[in-house]
Parts: sequence; structure tokens; C-alpha cells
Amino acid sequence: MSRSGADLALLLLAGFRTLADRATTELTERGYEDVRTVHDFALHSILSGADSVSELARRMSVTRQAAAKTIAVLEERGYVARRPDPADRRRTHLHVTEHGLALLGQGEAVFDELRERWEEQVGAESLAVLEEALRSLVGDRAIRLDSPGWIARDPDVP
Repeated sequence: MSRSGADLALLLLAGFRTLADRATTELTERGYEDVRTVHDFALHSILSGADSVSELARRMSVTRQAAAKTIAVLEERGYVARRPDPADRRRTHLHVTEHGLALLGQGEAVFDELRERWEEQVGAESLAVLEEALRSLVGDRAIRLDSPGWIARDPDVP
């Protein structure tokens, strides 16, 4: 069994992918078909104030074209809508719809259920030790939910 740094990085990534992929499958079974991890990041970004294509692109560390495509998918599925800017009718603002909020709620519930399964599989104490070790290594505020890019650290936290 290798103990290289690269193996550790891949193991941590595999843990994330395993949870994300299982969550996607669970959400599909609950009627939220074709939901991707990027949609969760986008919805959280919009909830935290990214109300335009440009701002969403910046927060997600993607091009404006990629952000626009994500918004189009979310709008088509009823998770996001646009509202006119009362001060400037040429502008619109993105907002998460009730359907989008329901998706996020279901997503949180699914992740809680997946965590419970991991706890049953490895034991509550082992999972708590793992979580504490990861917090010690990366910090409590290391990753922002509204930023899936490699530059996901909060710029205001050293």
C-alpha cells in the first residue's frame, strides 16, 4: 500500500467523488434528474449574491460562456429565474426559485444520509476522527460552497 502524497490526494478526491456521485444518483431517484455537482455550486453562488452571468462566472472560476450555459440549464429546469432590475430595466437579476431551494434541501438531506451510511460502515468514532483530522489540516473555512474552482479559498482568510 503506497503512502505517497499523490495517493493521499487521489484518495481524498475519490471520497468527494464517491459522495457526489451517490448524491446525484439519490437525487435522480427523488425526481431531480440530470442534476450535476456544478449546479449545486451555482445555486449556492446565486444564493450568496451572484445575481448576474458575470458574477456567477467570477465566483465559480469559469468563463462567462460556461456560466451562461449553466444558468440556461438551471432556468430550463425551473431552479433559477430572472427578475428585472427595478432601477435599470435593461438588467436582470438571478434568483433561486422555490424548486431550486427544494433541490438544495433534498441535496443536504441526501448528504446527511450518506454521512450516516459512512458512519455505519466505519463507526462513529472513526468518522469523527477523520473529520477532525481534515479540519486540522485544511481548516473549518477552507472551501466555499459557492466556488468549485481550484481557487476555492476565501480570499479574506489567510
